This record gives sequence, structure tokens and C-alpha cells, in this order.
Amino acid sequence: MKKGLLIVVSAPSGCGKGTILGEILKEPNYYYSVSATTRQPREGEEDGVHYRFLQREQFEALIKDGAFIEHAEYCQNYYGTLQAPIEENRALGRNVILEIEVQGAMQIRKTCPDAVFIFIAPPSIETLRERLMNRGTETAEVIAERVAQAERETECAKDYDYVIINDVLETAISDFKAIVRAEECKTKNN
Repeated sequence: MKKGLLIVVSAPSGCGKGTILGEILKEPNYYYSVSATTRQPREGEEDGVHYRFLQREQFEALIKDGAFIEHAEYCQNYYGTLQAPIEENRALGRNVILEIEVQGAMQIRKTCPDAVFIFIAPPSIETLRERLMNRGTETAEVIAERVAQAERETECAKDYDYVIINDVLETAISDFKAIVRAEECKTKNN
């Protein structure tokens, strides 16, 4: 059986990566890796579906046990990806999607040379600021922090294999599908 791709997706908060991935995951043969985090759930988020919500002490114990393929601290919370489900699903031929921050992605870049790295960017920082404000889930202070973080993260897009500008949603989804198809057709993956 052909091994599934490991697809690492990063984007600043508010760039629409969740919307894009929601469409991609409607297709068969994908596994979405549910990240663990120490942040509080947002309204409507379910444990084990959107994130695996852990206490800081639990997360640090898993780090110590080497259970994560990557982990990072972002906006004063830990985020990480458990290794076992990724390996199991790739072995079953499923393409595994990791939705992670830049810091964690660069950890995976060092340890998983066959991974495909996709960065989703906003059309502009001002558009991003407007999207975050329209979400209505964060304070002005948190929005300012996320915008500043987005500016730093966008500078890292050059370290990814592909960049998708999410200006028109349908185009961004089409671009994502084209990238995956091209990667599946590479000789090294056949």
C-alpha cells in the first residue's frame, strides 16, 4: 500500500485555514491530526474534535515522554502533535494534515524530510486585521498581538514548499487540491 502524504499547513490566525481545510477534509483519504493545546476552548469547540484540550502539567509530561512529533508555545499556550496517530494513518495510505504554527512546522521540517509544507497567507495584513475583528472572539489587545505575530509568521512563508494566498476561497481550495495531486504524482511518492 502506498504511504500517505504528511501535509503540514500553517497560517496566521484569521487567514481562513480552517475553512479551506474543512472543504479539503470532505474528500476521502484524508486524516486530520487533532492537535493538543493548553489554551481554553472557544465557543463551540469540542475536546477531541477541534483540539485535545490539556492542562499545562499534562502537556509537559507528554513532552517529557517524547510523545509529540512537534510542539511549540504560542501566545502563552502550548500546542503539539502526537506522533502515533500520524504514523498509523500514513501507513494506511491516508494523507495526514497537520494544522500547526510556524515554530512547530520548522521542527517537522528537520525530522520529516518527506513532508509537504503549505503556508496560507492573507491578501494583506489589513485584511487579516479586519477578519480577526469581525470574528468577535478576541479582545483588541489579543487581536493586536495576533496581527503582530502574523507579520512575523508571514516572513517565514519562504521556508515552505508552497504559499496559497487566501483572497478568493474557491481559488485557495483549488490551489490546495492541485498541490496535493502534484505531490501524489511525484516519482518519489510512487
